[in-house]
Amino acid sequence: MTMEQMRYEEARSQMMPGDVIAFGGKGHFSEIIKFATFSDVSHVGVILQTKITDDTTDRFFNQIIESTSLNGFNGVNVSRFSDRLNSYDGELWWLPLKDEIRQKSFNQKNFYDFLFDQAKKKIQYDMPQAIESALDALDSMPAGVHGTTYNREDFSRFFCSELVAAGLEKAGAVGDVNTSEVTPIDLCRWNIYQDKYYLLKGNRQKKISRFNSLSPSHWNV
Repeated sequence: MTMEQMRYEEARSQMMPGDVIAFGGKGHFSEIIKFATFSDVSHVGVILQTKITDDTTDRFFNQIIESTSLNGFNGVNVSRFSDRLNSYDGELWWLPLKDEIRQKSFNQKNFYDFLFDQAKKKIQYDMPQAIESALDALDSMPAGVHGTTYNREDFSRFFCSELVAAGLEKAGAVGDVNTSEVTPIDLCRWNIYQDKYYLLKGNRQKKISRFNSLSPSHWNV
């Protein structure tokens, strides 16, 4: 599993709905997430594409949907990916979804319907579950009892990786998982991606540790 550096101008036409974007931020909360999860990844979003209305060509926008604080709202936001790329201070990696998954099991309609519905409802960001998902040390208790930081799945609010994991689950890219326990680095480690991932911006020394190495079934409900 290798990382390559790529300019967005090259990557743009190759991106597809369901591809994950990982962020390595420099803000205070980003640093807390990275410290708690022992990784360089602090946030994730997922690519959408929108065809230009009344256009007879195949032109499209790459959009990203994410649960974050953006444009005065702290929750599920949709924006032009190029705008996010240009304004973001930190690393951005592109994680292309595996072709086999896209061809055999990815239901694009379910994917779009679920995610756009969350944006339409203006679902707010879930700070408590975001923090608790990163604090997994107490999750495993004797006799199958969950610890105090274990999250029960709850879609009334979303933190970033919970939203993306839920979208991929609804699309059939993964089986049933407890999306409320998926951290940003967890999502990047699921073995659902192509062998290579791409640094679009930031420090080339920063990497996604254990990328594409774990089965999503470890996060079964």
